[in-house]
Amino acid sequence: MLSFFSKKNYIIDHLEGFIDIHNHILPGIDDGSKSVTDSLDLIKGFGEFGVSDFICTPHIMENYYPNNPTTINSSLSLLKNGLKMSNLNHVNINVAAEHMIDSGFEKLIEEKKIMPLSKRYLLIEMSYLQASINFEQSIDKIKENGFHPILAHPERYAYLFSKKNIYTYYKSKGVFFQLNILSISGFYGKTIQKIAYKLLDDLKFDFIASDAHNMGHINELKKITLNKKQLNSIIPLIKNTNTFFLN
Repeated sequence: MLSFFSKKNYIIDHLEGFIDIHNHILPGIDDGSKSVTDSLDLIKGFGEFGVSDFICTPHIMENYYPNNPTTINSSLSLLKNGLKMSNLNHVNINVAAEHMIDSGFEKLIEEKKIMPLSKRYLLIEMSYLQASINFEQSIDKIKENGFHPILAHPERYAYLFSKKNIYTYYKSKGVFFQLNILSISGFYGKTIQKIAYKLLDDLKFDFIASDAHNMGHINELKKITLNKKQLNSIIPLIKNTNTFFLN
């Protein structure tokens, strides 16, 4: 008999010590945090459930967010000063970027203006409207330069879902997949949630991250509950992410 008093499995109860490898908490640099104050609020929000290690990944996106190592490191300096002034010395902040595969991407690689995650992993994304026409060429370029591509939130590119075996094909090309935690909650819509769980069932994901932009995202993370089967699919991703990106 089912118990009406069964304990809910909140995902945040399993995030203590988690290393968040994809977020937008650097101040004033993209569509995430707008100020150091916003960034500190986000970091304190994460701290409520035991997350204090971050690799910040602001967008590098031609014509929208033309960031580079200089702009990203300048924002990092502002945030680190804010952490110091707020006595948040236990927070560990590193930087990388979320690179849009657009017409300017390959030039960034050639000019060595990319911002990889630790261990030569490169976080990439595509438009939510259509696949990048130079995606495969860019993947080859990334690998030729000694990096491992991680495709951010593949579950959110709904146009891929109808393409038979496309996820398997990308994996065969050496592309790692990173799941957004909010995707499993239906926050981005039921279609994205469905795709996320299908990819989870098919063991396609390698890593997991928050992709948090604002306090609304933090508050949504706190609400996510999972059944036992779902939790058993997510916990290995949390452990794998921590193992790969531990300093």
